[in-house]
Amino acid sequence: MTRLGELLQAYQARDPAARSRLEILLLYPGVHALLFHRVSHWLWERGFRFLARANSQLARALTGIEIHPGAQIGRRLVIDHGMGVVIGETAQIGDDCLLYHGVTLGGTGKDRGKRHPTIGDHVLIACGAKILGPFRVGDNSRIAANAVVLSEVPANATMVGAPAQAVSGERAQGGYVGRVDQIGIVDPARKRLQELERRIQQLEEALGERGR
Repeated sequence: MTRLGELLQAYQARDPAARSRLEILLLYPGVHALLFHRVSHWLWERGFRFLARANSQLARALTGIEIHPGAQIGRRLVIDHGMGVVIGETAQIGDDCLLYHGVTLGGTGKDRGKRHPTIGDHVLIACGAKILGPFRVGDNSRIAANAVVLSEVPANATMVGAPAQAVSGERAQGGYVGRVDQIGIVDPARKRLQELERRIQQLEEALGERGR
């Protein structure tokens, strides 16, 4: 199977709204952005930097997805909807990953060299998530919607919040395929607030008993 064929198959497998591969090829901006990126990256690797950037900016104008020509992208990446996705120059993405709209794989300043994240295989990054810095996001991990990830993520972890924290008891063994759950994840910050509310209530009850 060609790389284009397996890409279309990946979209069809992960998007229940996809009716045919022809529809995906002609109408899905994520596919168009990746096809443009192949050309941009080819030009970038051969030193045609201006042409590479020009092609990537054309892709951005047409799709709403900005992928720097220097970014390294693995096989079967699915960018669902895609509007507002930004992938930086030194970002690396493994195989069989899933990105939603508004995702940023960015840096944290103006440092040179490796300054963008490395994403492992089978990683899900939900809408609005920001991953900022030159660290690794482990295989089979999940990044919840609007999470802000600023440090290394172990394999099989689920990250929630800003700054993101691993959710206790939540593991994404076997990758995201078949269990794309963005609603049933427990927010650790919310759990701590609930625990504080429970302790305050206990203290108020204890003080009330003493005052009687």
